[in-house]
Amino acid sequence: METAISVATSISCSLVSSTGHAPYTASGQPSEELRDPSGEHGD
Repeated sequence: METAISVATSISCSLVSSTGHAPYTASGQPSEELRDPSGEHGD
């Protein structure tokens, strides 16, 4: 029973980490050249 719990935990951790890593790799690493156009309006 303990083996099944550890296998299920490992699979769950793998799924969560790959789900979190996918958007990061899809959007690319953060860039210092990016600007925020909404902050330039000066409301």
